[in-house]
Amino acid sequence: MKGVLSRIPPAQAVVIFFLLAMVVAAVTLGLPVPGLLGDSLVRVAMNGVLVLSLVPMLRAGVGMNYGLPLCVLPGLLGMVLALELRMTGLVGLAVAVIFSVALAVPVGLGYAWLLRRVRSNEEVVGTFAGFSAVYLAAILWGTAPFTNPQMLWPIGGKGLRPQTNLTEWFGHVLDSLGSFTVLGVRVPTGTLLVVLFVAVCLLVYQRTLKGRAAVIAAENERFARVSGTDVERLKSVAVVASTVIAAVGIVLYAHTYGFLQLYDAPLMMAFPAAAAILVGGYMRGTRASASHALLGALLFNAILVFSTPIANELLISELSDITRVLVTNGVILYAMVRGSRREQPERADS
Repeated sequence: MKGVLSRIPPAQAVVIFFLLAMVVAAVTLGLPVPGLLGDSLVRVAMNGVLVLSLVPMLRAGVGMNYGLPLCVLPGLLGMVLALELRMTGLVGLAVAVIFSVALAVPVGLGYAWLLRRVRSNEEVVGTFAGFSAVYLAAILWGTAPFTNPQMLWPIGGKGLRPQTNLTEWFGHVLDSLGSFTVLGVRVPTGTLLVVLFVAVCLLVYQRTLKGRAAVIAAENERFARVSGTDVERLKSVAVVASTVIAAVGIVLYAHTYGFLQLYDAPLMMAFPAAAAILVGGYMRGTRASASHALLGALLFNAILVFSTPIANELLISELSDITRVLVTNGVILYAMVRGSRREQPERADS
């Protein structure tokens, strides 16, 4: 038991013990723990694919995808087009996903081209690229000639609203597909299965020749080039894959949330996803995997769900948002500091 605990990264151990303490506190305060666990599973289903989208770029050595706001824009446009066509139900969701994937491929290629030009600064440039893309997309949302009145401003009839209700279109259709309740915990089966399907696809790709070559290129790029590996192409494929998965992820996110949010809504979306995969055990210098993403999504979102009612009972409601910000940014900061310390001996040897 002691050996198992010693292998848990300190940041992950702190989060696990913090979550267990909140579960105990929820039981002590008489809060509906099964309902909170069900809400945690809903948030895992809602955010899981977005966290998984970080894995391809991390494994290829491109770095953390802080340009996630750029990658989700094709998914937002795909949903807008599906609503413009008045598509509903599972068909509407499928159409939104198809549009999102089709739009994400060229966006991913452009994003890969940009990151190739800024080697070793991918994370910083990705952050500003994501921020810039969100505000450029705001021009599209405000001026494009869409006609569905439920998406448009009621006064003037031009420009998309910041938020559109998806309930009567394709909101929650996967959540209710095969959904069941066990011991008071509601399981959104359909959406969770999609998340697991994406995770399995990533695991299968990781075991292919190209998947292993991407890891080799990330760990020793010079050796990979000498052995005949097209490093740039592998990294470009990883960026496109991350963009496509993120575009699908935002469709699932909005579908489970029940609302399509535009304009500056996706601006900070990269940071919770990054914090989740770091909480799941990924550290710079190690190989990211789908298991890191899934475990991190579960731990991180469970903390967010449990912190709100506990804060309302014990202190003030605003404390829940403070906890979210502290956990999100604190975990990222810890991972960066830990990663820098691990890299220092390697630079000294070189």
